Amino acid sequence: MQAQLGAILAAVHSVAVKRFITRSLTLTGLAAAALTLVACMPATVPLAGPDPSEPHAKVAGVSYRSTVAPYISLRPTTPSAWREQNDRVAPAPKSGQ
Repeated sequence: MQAQLGAILAAVHSVAVKRFITRSLTLTGLAAAALTLVACMPATVPLAGPDPSEPHAKVAGVSYRSTVAPYISLRPTTPSAWREQNDRVAPAPKSGQ
């Protein structure tokens, strides 16, 4: 009778251990999946100004500034003699020589 009881306890123990391991692995997998999904969620931060989804929120006006506004076309120009151009940009002679 004692041998039979030992065999029954061994069988019950092996089934219980298998169920425990199966349940532990399942819970571990679910926890890992939940942590992975939580990492993919966007972080929510409080808004620094008016809520952009509010249609009546007051915001600054829109303005436009051209990036090429000070541009002046320099072509076409009439060519001039190189000596005249050189004399215009040359330093003035010193008067004490």
